[in-house]
Order: sequence, then structure tokens, then C-alpha cells
Amino acid sequence: MTTTQKTISSVNTQERAELSMRSGDTVRVWQKIKEGDKTRLQAFEGLVLARKHGAESGATFTVRKVMDGVGVERIFPLYSPNIDKIEIVRRSKVRRSKLYFVREKAAKEIRHQMRKLIAQDKDLNTDTKHNKSEGAVEKKEETVEAKA
Repeated sequence: MTTTQKTISSVNTQERAELSMRSGDTVRVWQKIKEGDKTRLQAFEGLVLARKHGAESGATFTVRKVMDGVGVERIFPLYSPNIDKIEIVRRSKVRRSKLYFVREKAAKEIRHQMRKLIAQDKDLNTDTKHNKSEGAVEKKEETVEAKA
């Protein structure tokens, strides 16, 4: 008696299960997009915020990227046939398995940096005003010395 294996899915499940993707990694997900009769590949590169359900059939992972100042998150099924390949661009060490705090932290850091820039601009403006007034005082002193 011989048994034949049928291919149920075009996804290499063993390769995806062995993928050592963790939270904090930067990945590039190549997704198949069908437009009319044609299919094309589109890359989505970002930070892995979470990986859920391990290596079982319903496993998912969440990827976040910031595009034009707007955060975009996508949840991908690990074994989806619409995903062509997953590339790990960069590894990083994190102390959490779920990095949901990055959503608020990124916005706060941007606001904080903007405050610093605004404060620096104000300091530069006040410095130039002080320099102009000091220059005027020096000119007055020079004219007083010249008269004496």
C-alpha cells in the first residue's frame, strides 16, 4: 500500500516554522498582490511588535513601520500563501515579547525632539538679539573713546 502526499498549500511550512523571527527584529515581508490578471510582489518593512501562537497553523506576527510620520501596523498570518517570503533585515535584543509600548513612545519621542528644536531656535533668536545689542554698546564706547 502506497500513500501519496498531496500539496494542500504552496507554503513551505517547515521553513516558516524554523524562521527565528522575534519581537524587536526588523523584517521585510514580501506579499503577493493580485491586480486584475497580474500578480506583483510588494515589500512591507518594519519592526516586529509581537509574534502570537508560536509555530502552530494560526500563528501571526505584527509589523509596524512609520511612513510620512504616520504609524502603519499590519498583522500577517505566518503560513499565509499570500506571503512570498520573509527576510530578517536586522536583529535586535529586547527585553519584552510584546512591544506595544513603542506605539506611544515613538510619538512622545518625536514630540520631545520637536520641543528641543523649538527651544534651540528660541535660544538662537535670543542670542542674536543679545549680540546685536552688545555690538551697539561697543560702537557707542568706540565713539566715546574717539571723542576723548
